[in-house]
Amino acid sequence: MQVQRRRRIVSILACLSVLAGCERSSGAARVDDQLLAHANADTGNWLTHGRTYDEQRFSPLSLINDSTVPRLGLVWTLELGTSRGLEATPLVVDGTIYTTGSWSVVYAIEAATGRLRWTYDPKVPRERARILCCDAINRGTALYRGKVFVGALDGRLIAVDAATGVRVWETATVDTSKPYSITGAPRIVRGMVVIGNGGAEMGVRGYVSAYDADDGKLVWRTYTVPGDPSLGFESDAMRKAAATWTGRWWEGGGGGTPWDAIVYDPRLDLVYVGTGNGSPWYRALRSPQGGDNLYLSSIIALRARDGTQVWHFQTTPGDNWDYTATQPLILADLDIGGRQRKVIMQAPKNGFFYVLDRESGEFISAKEFARITWATGIDAISGRPIESPTAYDGLNPTLVSPDPSGAHGWYPMAFSPRTGLVYVPVREGTTFLHRPDTTWRPAVNKRNEGINVRYDGPLLGRWLSQPPPVGRLVAWDPIAQTARWTVDHPVLVSGGVLATAGNLVFQGRSDGMLVAYRATDGAKLWQFDAGTGIMAPPVTYLIGNQQYLTLMVGWGGDHGLINPPGQGAVKPGFARVLTFALGGTAKLNVPAFGHGEPPVPAVRMPASTAMNTAGRLLYDRFCFSCHGIAVVASTLPDLRYSTAEVHNRFEAIVVAGERRSLGMPGFGDLLTPDQARAIQAYILSRALESSVSRRR
Repeated sequence: MQVQRRRRIVSILACLSVLAGCERSSGAARVDDQLLAHANADTGNWLTHGRTYDEQRFSPLSLINDSTVPRLGLVWTLELGTSRGLEATPLVVDGTIYTTGSWSVVYAIEAATGRLRWTYDPKVPRERARILCCDAINRGTALYRGKVFVGALDGRLIAVDAATGVRVWETATVDTSKPYSITGAPRIVRGMVVIGNGGAEMGVRGYVSAYDADDGKLVWRTYTVPGDPSLGFESDAMRKAAATWTGRWWEGGGGGTPWDAIVYDPRLDLVYVGTGNGSPWYRALRSPQGGDNLYLSSIIALRARDGTQVWHFQTTPGDNWDYTATQPLILADLDIGGRQRKVIMQAPKNGFFYVLDRESGEFISAKEFARITWATGIDAISGRPIESPTAYDGLNPTLVSPDPSGAHGWYPMAFSPRTGLVYVPVREGTTFLHRPDTTWRPAVNKRNEGINVRYDGPLLGRWLSQPPPVGRLVAWDPIAQTARWTVDHPVLVSGGVLATAGNLVFQGRSDGMLVAYRATDGAKLWQFDAGTGIMAPPVTYLIGNQQYLTLMVGWGGDHGLINPPGQGAVKPGFARVLTFALGGTAKLNVPAFGHGEPPVPAVRMPASTAMNTAGRLLYDRFCFSCHGIAVVASTLPDLRYSTAEVHNRFEAIVVAGERRSLGMPGFGDLLTPDQARAIQAYILSRALESSVSRRR
């Protein structure tokens, strides 16, 4: 009895000691390996990108549920003063939100009130916007031992003190002389910060890196495609990959940049990474004799301690369509064929939903979740897609579906263990006419090096005349590989998803609507007009006994910049953070955005038809990806409304780079003054056409 009593006293003292330690070490300071590994038990916070290491984006909270959700209301709004798109997943720990906005700016926000605690601006050079992909967006932070980690657009990995917002350390993860970028969120693995990069469109070689969280020192780096064979290979995996490439692929960079999807399984001690498209896009240019071009558009499993490749699975061999595998990855344990399987699931751009064994990489199943024409099916044994005879014709134009935006983009999906369904944001209904630019050469084209597509008059006209793409939310059964229910949206994009134990699925749309659906059957139960298009996923958490829902709102990113006019309902506007709770009564006052009147040419500029045509071709090559197809923009300045002052300074702005500090680069190395005037003439002609059209 005495022994038992002593044991109870020791146990009580130990518990009190732990509680006291937690009290002293609160907030982001207490986020360590143990807490992250058991994040599912911390139901009140959102500690990592997908809430838990398996990135299921499922919350066990149920105060907001299918019965109470009609009482959900706005609690507070934080305006961020920008019209650029927001794509971040906020992290929440002990009442503080850590999130990011455009240009990789980090915000710490009081979760209950929306009060801004601190802001950290990494001062990304705005003039680099011309050579970086894809817009000035960022998908969020990572938390670990009192630090907030962010990957800056210009390729730096930065650690910031979570309490003060003061920089602790930073390191360059890329060669800054090359057009690498970072838009994805870092992940924490075994005391390391793991980060990938983007830029395959610009002609770079992809890799993923791990840095010591304490001091920012590089621990390991793993490349995703092979480099120049004459310099040797970094690993056996790269040697094997090189056998699947032909020609002098390394001169174009190769691509394969892992710009978003990174997931860690602490039980297997494996890091899973999704890789991107090739550079250049068209395999006839990068690998003239064909080949699978490993490890483009692949899921690769890496040993966490040193980055050694354990297995790979390629979703789109020899990718020719920008069908990346950088889309979200989800880990789950599923009962398949009468036995429990540790699986990894992905719905990549190519339109097939994949279920793989995450221990071995073994293919389990795949099925199309959206309309596709590029493939006729999947080989049941190997999992290799059966490419359609009409999907690729060398350097000749071909109509295919999905288009390069994919059947599923970066928008997070969610898995509910309660329903057994994966909730997938789907985009379909469009095709894209491929027409490679055969004049493309590595290191010659300074913009969109890897895309090498000619946006000439006939192609642009056919693109603009295509049926509008539509978004939908699909509840997908990953075991039966079939849709259980579908909600169609008359919009270009249906954004990221959150699933909860309250039998709810939350999703935003490009028309600004945030909607709650019943998870079991897709019935719409609640909606809120956020005032501008939504791409980012919501998160949910507790403060006291109150459940909150927070999301970033702001239409933009590469969809916001190159959205063809009329292609789905899009609501541009200023970016903001919104937070909801049951009984919330705050009102959303949306600042005026855009132009209410038709454009009127601010100056007169005599121009011939030939000059306007030349200007249109130059605009389509150098300007449309930021200022919109046919000079119709949704987030950046709509040049049809340019003032007389802008037109009087047009050459200084476009050629000399007078507004570099504002993100408008100069093109003096690519455009002559006469070419700039041709672009100006085309912009003025579009202003006149739009003005006449809207007044009819």
